[in-house]
Amino acid sequence: MEVILLEKINKLGNLGETVRVRSGFGRNYLLPSGKAVAATKDNLTRFEARRADLERHQADALGRARAEAEAIGQLHIRIPGKAGAEGRLYGSVGTHDIAAAITAAGVKVERRQIRLPSGPLREIGEYQVDIHLHADVNAPVKLTVVPEDSSAV
Repeated sequence: MEVILLEKINKLGNLGETVRVRSGFGRNYLLPSGKAVAATKDNLTRFEARRADLERHQADALGRARAEAEAIGQLHIRIPGKAGAEGRLYGSVGTHDIAAAITAAGVKVERRQIRLPSGPLREIGEYQVDIHLHADVNAPVKLTVVPEDSSAV
C-alpha cells in the first residue's frame, strides 16, 4: 500500500513523501489517525494544494515541542518508592508514575511520550529518562528514585 505522509513519522519518512507501507499499518493506523492519505492522483493534487499549510503546522508543532523540551530539561524529579535494604524496589517505577510526577511538577506529559528502553525502574538511584515530544525532539529528564520514609507509616 502506498501512502502520502501528512507529517513526519520516525523511521518512515517526512511530510509529503510517498512511501510503501504494509496494508494493515496503513489501514489501521496511518489513515484513521490522519497521519497519511492513500497515494492516489486526487489525493496527491489535494496534498499539493494544502502543502504550505501542513508545513506551517508542522513548523509550529516543532517550535512548541522545543519550548516544552527546554522546560522539561530543567526539571529534576524525585519519585519515592518502597524499597528493601539493598536498594531494590518492592514494585517498580513505570511510565505512569513518571508522567504523574512530571505533570505534578507543572509540565503536562502523557505516558506514551516517556521512553524507558530497559523497562521499568526497579532500583533506587538516579536515572535519565527521555521524553519524546516530536519526531525531531526528545527531552532528557533527570529522575531520582528515593526510598519512602518508613517512619511516616
